[in-house]
Amino acid sequence: MAERAALASLVVALLVLGLKGLAYLLTSSLALLSDALESTVNVAAALLALLAIRFAQRPPDATHPFGHTKAEYFSAVLEGVLVVLAALLIAREALPRLLHPTPLGDLGPGLGLALLASGLNGLLAYVLLREGRRLRSPALTADGYHVLSDVLTSLGVLLGVGLAGLTRLWVLDPLLALLVAGHILLLGLRLVRQSVGGLMDEGLSPEEVARIQAVIARELQGKALEVHDLRTRKAGHRAFLEFHLVVPGTMPVAEAHRLCDRLERTLEEAFPGLAVTIHVEPESERKA
Repeated sequence: MAERAALASLVVALLVLGLKGLAYLLTSSLALLSDALESTVNVAAALLALLAIRFAQRPPDATHPFGHTKAEYFSAVLEGVLVVLAALLIAREALPRLLHPTPLGDLGPGLGLALLASGLNGLLAYVLLREGRRLRSPALTADGYHVLSDVLTSLGVLLGVGLAGLTRLWVLDPLLALLVAGHILLLGLRLVRQSVGGLMDEGLSPEEVARIQAVIARELQGKALEVHDLRTRKAGHRAFLEFHLVVPGTMPVAEAHRLCDRLERTLEEAFPGLAVTIHVEPESERKA
């Protein structure tokens, strides 16, 4: 499903790029050009996401015993870098025209095409974010937020360019382009930070850890003495959990093993994609 969503993203990105490029040719609007340039990044990002998801779905092997899920983070990092480069390119084009504003061409058809492109992007962003959260896919989620940002900036550009056409204040066009560039720059930096966090084995959120602890406490009532050294990390749609389980010294090994199996099964059912490792210890290792 993740691969189909990424493929749909690539197809829509190509269509939207064509519509926005035509809108720029009809109007000569630098703001609409900046919007189209961001869509070139969308195409590259969608292609990277598709390739990363295909690679990440490979099963574990001898050299990658934990799987290939971190491949999605490389896609998200590259997407963030591309977004930053697009922002700098837009700023470079906008600054000279800020000093020498240029009248725009026929805005009606161009704005209509840009509005159609934004509608397609809005639908795509909704699908990508929904599937990215459901499948715990960093590549799809990053692509979804990127497309959503494109929708918001496109709507701002449409309003601004329309206002410039009504007032004949052509300086609004490069000003809008610079605002779009600033917004895109912040988005790119955020994507890079989030993706680098995943590559650095960033743990699950405090809310997710609290939910895990609640499940453990519920399942272990009266069956174990303590849980400590709980650690988590995430890698794409997979997450990993490790902790030490202190049991009474008189508990048979077979019973402790059954307890761990039941706990692992309950956690993995409550958190799809979670891999659990439990280290059993006797009560002499109790820390509390």
